[in-house]
Amino acid sequence: MTREEFEELVSQALDRIPPELMRLMDNVAVFVEDEPEAGDSDLLGLYEGTPLTDRGEWYAGVLPDRITIYRGPTLRMCETHESVVAETEITVVHEIAHHFGIDDERLHALGYG
Repeated sequence: MTREEFEELVSQALDRIPPELMRLMDNVAVFVEDEPEAGDSDLLGLYEGTPLTDRGEWYAGVLPDRITIYRGPTLRMCETHESVVAETEITVVHEIAHHFGIDDERLHALGYG
């Protein structure tokens, strides 16, 4: 799968997020990268920033939170196009959930682990 095709999958996954949740997202950017940092070769996605639940009066003038979805690990993990589509959607939802302050334990319990 080309990078452009994978970026389109990420875009489609973002389009499936309910609009009422998308409106609540604040100061966050989503990126697609081919590979994570060395040593994290199985990492499918990463949220970097301050979750909405942790922001206070001090939160102003900061760079956007960053959600990165990694193409290489996803393609290596999935055997079919359909599984890439499904895993990409799960990863996008998982990382957006971190933006809303939901931790890994709760996401695993909800099936987004």
